[in-house]
Amino acid sequence: MLNIILSTLPQVSVDSTLVDTLVTTTQALNTTTPEVPEELNLWSLMLKGGFFMIPLLLLSILSIYIFVERLLVIQRAGREDNTFMERIKDYIHEGEIETALKLCKKTDTPAARLIAKGISRLGRPMNDVLVAIENVGNIEIARLEKGFPWLATTAAGAPMIGFLGTVTGMVNAFYNMASAGNNADITTLSSGIYEALVTTIAGLVVGVIALFAYNYLVARVDGVVNQLETKTMEFMDLLNEPAE
Repeated sequence: MLNIILSTLPQVSVDSTLVDTLVTTTQALNTTTPEVPEELNLWSLMLKGGFFMIPLLLLSILSIYIFVERLLVIQRAGREDNTFMERIKDYIHEGEIETALKLCKKTDTPAARLIAKGISRLGRPMNDVLVAIENVGNIEIARLEKGFPWLATTAAGAPMIGFLGTVTGMVNAFYNMASAGNNADITTLSSGIYEALVTTIAGLVVGVIALFAYNYLVARVDGVVNQLETKTMEFMDLLNEPAE
């Protein structure tokens, strides 16, 4: 009987060690590792913005296209030839009106088209010549400002679209929280809020870019307008000068 009891003692010791090992392993497995938050990037934010990101994306593309296209047009319109007016003056004083018109057509700038219109009205009263030049100038300015209303609309409308997306997103977030009932937590609300605010950020970014682009182009057009006014005054003074 004693032998039987002694023979069982080592087995009890082994079972205790095994139990301790199992308990330690179970505790390690049950230990929860904190989740690493997902890193934010531009693409993921755009996807979370929802439907309102589509019109904002289209407006941004349109604004960039208009800005680049208009900038190139205005740069070509602002090109100056320092010898242009001197050559026009010589041709008019020498009576070579057709040559002066050919030079204007060859130059192909708003200032040259203004001068060409003035030359075509030679022999008429000075006031008629000036009115004809001003009318052409108004047409040229309108051509330079083509597309500007789209930039102005984007600058004002993009933030409004962003705010609208945020409001609808907030409504959806609170609705989801109410639908969750007792299972709702702060994560449900906070995730909906930050997703809704994405449209506000996008709308403000697009609106600010469009606003700066619009004001820059307006300033460049004003520079061209000043140049046209200068050329017009030089031409009118030229007509009043006596031939040498």
